[in-house]
Amino acid sequence: MSETWKVSIPCTRAEARALSEDNLFISSSDSTPTIVASEIDGKHPDAWMIDVYCETQPEPELIGNLLQLSPSARKAGVEPLVERLGDEDWVSLSQQGLEPLRAGRFHVHTSSDRPSDDARLTNICIDAGRAFGTGHHETTMGCLQSLDQLRRTGHRFRNIADLGTGTGLLGFAAYHLWPDARIIASDIDPVAVAVTEANADLNVIPLGNGRRHIRLVQSNGLDHPALRNRAPFDLIIANILAGPLVALAPQIATASGAGTVLLLAGLLTRQKNDVVRAYVREGFRLKRTHLDNEWPCLTLVKAKKYGWTRKPHRKKSPLASDYFGEC
Repeated sequence: MSETWKVSIPCTRAEARALSEDNLFISSSDSTPTIVASEIDGKHPDAWMIDVYCETQPEPELIGNLLQLSPSARKAGVEPLVERLGDEDWVSLSQQGLEPLRAGRFHVHTSSDRPSDDARLTNICIDAGRAFGTGHHETTMGCLQSLDQLRRTGHRFRNIADLGTGTGLLGFAAYHLWPDARIIASDIDPVAVAVTEANADLNVIPLGNGRRHIRLVQSNGLDHPALRNRAPFDLIIANILAGPLVALAPQIATASGAGTVLLLAGLLTRQKNDVVRAYVREGFRLKRTHLDNEWPCLTLVKAKKYGWTRKPHRKKSPLASDYFGEC
């Protein structure tokens, strides 16, 4: 087993969501680092940590690039912490602290843990890594529990969109809950799309256009033709940041029909009113709020008088930078 090094730097939640590995690979090292962003303390939702695991001693250039990923740490004069962890499995190390969790009928675990033997539970394997959404943050937990609640209360969906899919977890959950539905999952980040593709293979979930498949696309908002052509959706899931949620409200409304259910997360309690107002203006009504610490998950429904019509013009998507601004 090769030696393992870890580089750590504090960051904000928005910086963690914006995390991309691209700049880290300027290093001449032959090994590819694994990056894990995690919340430090649930009572301080904006305090996160970036940990990078390497099989060889990290070069100064990689360490400097890591600091560029956390402007808040750079502004505060915080230097990355570099430590040698010894002859250990760096993939397993990156999973430490990610205990299997239960959210509704779902048992979410990493490949380092055994799936549940409980026949009542649905196992989903998601490894920590380059995309947001292992299920261990309150936003993703709230979405899983809200999806399970929709299924338990008799909702049936045939056309589902998961916007900002991250690791693919919420799209996978929808696939298990409504296996006959057409599902499309998208993300603005090509890294997240690649991670979702790998996770789909890990969970034996087929990717493609038909029913019992998930269509996977890279898209800013609903710009991709596949998303526009599949509208109107009867369930839309969007676990992103508050700013993009507000900016996407007109696009999401255009892709919705009468009775469309909308699941929104990624916002803080203090941002709830702004997000709700944006969607009320577009004809949605708030039906349920699931609150976990400071992280609400909102369930909204499109009013019947605001039914879907194909419009001659396209709603503008947020700028890519808007997805990674202040949360």
